[in-house]
Amino acid sequence: MSDKAVALSDIDLSLGRGPSRVHVLRGISLDVAKGEAVGLVGPSGSGKSTLLMVMAGLERPDSGRIAVAGTDLGGLDEDALARFRGRSIGIVFQAFHLVPTMTALENVALPLELADVPDALARAAAELDAVGLGHRLHHYPAQLSGGEQQRVAVARALAPNPAILVADEPTGNLDEATGRGIVDLLFTLKRERGATLVLVTHDPGLARLCDRTVRLRAGRVEDPVAA
Repeated sequence: MSDKAVALSDIDLSLGRGPSRVHVLRGISLDVAKGEAVGLVGPSGSGKSTLLMVMAGLERPDSGRIAVAGTDLGGLDEDALARFRGRSIGIVFQAFHLVPTMTALENVALPLELADVPDALARAAAELDAVGLGHRLHHYPAQLSGGEQQRVAVARALAPNPAILVADEPTGNLDEATGRGIVDLLFTLKRERGATLVLVTHDPGLARLCDRTVRLRAGRVEDPVAA
């Protein structure tokens, strides 16, 4: 059995059409070991978030191969990819992306219900308790602070017990103290569950918490360095 959580081989991706088409990722090859925490860093426009979306199966590359948890994503149709993503990949965005008309409990239960997981609401309640929001189950996103909304997003991402957790600037919309709490939570839950974590950040302090830092520039990976 492979010890790789993510294996990227010669990934190329362009976005847009015609004269506005931009070559975003250029021949990227990168492996992430199971249980590893990797920080993706680099200047704005270097391709960090796009690379994360490729890892999450939300963007398909023009060429190259990507395998996550031993599954070749290129061999899956859209329905199969969505099912795989729902059970194997947890995603935390900078902007939370909670459903405003659903309570915290319903937001966390949603991916479990889509995957036909038994006792989805009970599982969701346990996940919210794990992130310190057991007392906010029935509150809507508008009734929660930014930090609480991001905790709900973390609980939702981890609810299916995914093999890999990807986070795109998870503290970008939070103040320093609140962001530090989210970071502590992410790394604590990662360790407790043995998950793999790949995160995009502009914060050098956050990058240093990772086992390894990978720097992108102009769509290419520079020499990876230890965090």
